[in-house]
Amino acid sequence: MSTAAAFFDLDRTLMSGSSAYYFGKAAYREGLRPWHRMLSDVAATLVFRAFGASDEKSEAVRDAILESVAGKAAADLHRMAPGVIEEILPLIRPEAQALLDMHEAAGRDVYIVSASPVEIVGELARSLGIEGGLGTVSEIVDGVYTGRLDGPFLYGEGKATKIREIAQQRGYPLQACYAYSDSGSDLPMMQLVGNPVAVNPDRALQAVAHRRGWPVVEFNATMRRRRRTALSGGFGVVAATGGYVLGRVHTERQVRRLLDETTSRRWRRRG
Repeated sequence: MSTAAAFFDLDRTLMSGSSAYYFGKAAYREGLRPWHRMLSDVAATLVFRAFGASDEKSEAVRDAILESVAGKAAADLHRMAPGVIEEILPLIRPEAQALLDMHEAAGRDVYIVSASPVEIVGELARSLGIEGGLGTVSEIVDGVYTGRLDGPFLYGEGKATKIREIAQQRGYPLQACYAYSDSGSDLPMMQLVGNPVAVNPDRALQAVAHRRGWPVVEFNATMRRRRRTALSGGFGVVAATGGYVLGRVHTERQVRRLLDETTSRRWRRRG
């Protein structure tokens, strides 16, 4: 058994965009989601790509997923999962894949932690060959979804709750574990472990990472700055990180250096 683990947020961290959008597409194809709701999913995805998560948006996604599956056979969602994963896999960032590989090479168990349905997150974890996928669990009675949650919604504090549970079950010392996210909503998860790393951070997470001296990694930073400038008038994505941005981390050597430095705790605190 591994002595530590690395926990990765999914949307805008491991992948570009929102996994819930691809779940919505599959639900529409299967007749589980009407056309007008599919159009709203597209609009929400465009906003999410530009500005990230919020409590309101995440609660809306939760409610949409529960509404989509209520009264449907659990077997239907399991049948949908491989098609959703087929669309998500090309969106896994190569830089993020390198991080997964580096943690596995270092002997750590790797998990995805996402608000998306556990049926999707678990299937993605299996496709990536990592230890596990922790996702939101919907209640099932007699093989049919009730439209209610069975456990915490894996958003915000819900992610931290699930990580504590897994760490206790598997004997992971949380101070030796890693967490990766792009969003300030994941601060409960990030603050829980000894090695938090901000990936493409939103403004809330960026500010905390700078203040606490957490490593910050930007993937495709130039494209992200241009997109945000066009949509919101622009703000300092790189300058506000206090010098921790590594730019485009796209080689295994650079990723290894990041892991070596965070493991040895040589990141100096600033601010």
